[in-house]
Amino acid sequence: MEYDSIIPDQIPTYQGNLIFTTEGESPRFASQQILNEEILQQDPTVIQGIIIEKLDSGLNQSELLIGIDPGQRIGISVSYFGKEIERGLYTSPEDLASHVAKILGGLRAERKLVRIGNGNMQVAKQITTQLNLKFCSHFELEFVDERKTTKKIKNYNKRGKRDMLSARFIAQREGYRHFVLPLSRMG
Repeated sequence: MEYDSIIPDQIPTYQGNLIFTTEGESPRFASQQILNEEILQQDPTVIQGIIIEKLDSGLNQSELLIGIDPGQRIGISVSYFGKEIERGLYTSPEDLASHVAKILGGLRAERKLVRIGNGNMQVAKQITTQLNLKFCSHFELEFVDERKTTKKIKNYNKRGKRDMLSARFIAQREGYRHFVLPLSRMG
């Protein structure tokens, strides 16, 4: 990534798109978007999402879309403002749910949608239950028909690549929608 290193006095006249600085050196008013170093305490996916949010021109919909391919290896694909910001692989539904809860809580999207493939409903229900316990706000959940989401890849499934691609395809499909409310609001 290319960047310019400037001193605090140059911030008001800087012509770049985004400024990363400390809170103490941050000017009160600037024409560019400013990120403070405190952002580094967030999850890397959340950091990338916040940067995309700051740089968005307003043409993209404020939507957080998470696709999950449940199974022995759980694939995940995360898109924010129409851009994929993470593709990964998990082996534990609990670890995945913790990670997804951090993302759901860390990004401010008008719409938060989690799409889970229906190929392994036992794992899908474990993920859903864990998400409901770990994330205390509402989000939309869809179970998606995952037939024909698995592409044939050379070398079978090198480093879970097929599971991650399946998660991306699952994220792009529509399914049966549920509105998930936190347990504290359900009673």
